[in-house]
Amino acid sequence: MSRPIQIVEVGPRDGLQNEKAILDPAVRAELVQRLEAAGARRIEAVSFVHPRLVPQMAGAEEVMAGLTPTDGRSRIGLVLNGKGYDRALGTGVDEVNVSLSVTDGFGLKNQGMATRDQIAMLEAIIAGRANSDGGDAPVPLLSATLSCVWGCPFDGEVSVGQVTAVVGELARLGVKEIGLADTIGVGDPWSVTRKIEAARVAAPDSTLRLHFHDTRNTGVANAYAAVQAGVDVLDASVGGIGGCPFAPGATGNVATEDLVYMLERAGYATGYDLDALIETARWIGDRIGRPAPSALSRAGGWPR
Repeated sequence: MSRPIQIVEVGPRDGLQNEKAILDPAVRAELVQRLEAAGARRIEAVSFVHPRLVPQMAGAEEVMAGLTPTDGRSRIGLVLNGKGYDRALGTGVDEVNVSLSVTDGFGLKNQGMATRDQIAMLEAIIAGRANSDGGDAPVPLLSATLSCVWGCPFDGEVSVGQVTAVVGELARLGVKEIGLADTIGVGDPWSVTRKIEAARVAAPDSTLRLHFHDTRNTGVANAYAAVQAGVDVLDASVGGIGGCPFAPGATGNVATEDLVYMLERAGYATGYDLDALIETARWIGDRIGRPAPSALSRAGGWPR
């Protein structure tokens, strides 16, 4: 049971983007630093989206400028299109995570593109990377995350076939890490297992990363199912804050501290300091003007 589970911290991006409070870039950079001090090694620090659409994510360049490059720490920037990717290249992010949707309904609302157009956009980014000399700066790593894998607020239920068709396209493009996201928190542990198994067949050479929301109180159970199915990389948000502003009712990511508690009680290794995570969850709750919704930020760890 000493198997390591990597938890990618998404609080500074997916956590804050759906909160009413708009935090200054300096505060968001401090959140990244606090989370890294608590053990986060991969952290979704910023999102390169238009500030008019997601004002909570304005000033991504300023956030990155406030972070000193640190060995053993990887800062990720989320992008929705080629313009966002170009912005990310100028900031020193270590990784770029391209967001796509498996459904046309959400893709059109979130990015203004149907799924086939999003795949073409990603293909153009990858082609540009292949043809670039890189200049003086290293080219960041590239991953992709698929939204609405378990359900879409506009198109309804999502089938295994819909998911594997897009996963197969990403595999064809050579994407080495593919995130499967339950954007509106409608998945259950059994469907998690089925879609993981199908995605593995469609992309046998890619690492799967799972992203769950606790909207309907199934997030931790779904994370358990993913680990049981052999997944070693999970997303989580400190305090359980966040959601998606373009998906009605999409509240509450799985809380990093709740996930760390469950895994480490079972003997898995996460590399996080649970007490520091709980302290950070309470700190960010003060900054956004409401208590963090995570269980551990209220109850604390055990044994005390």
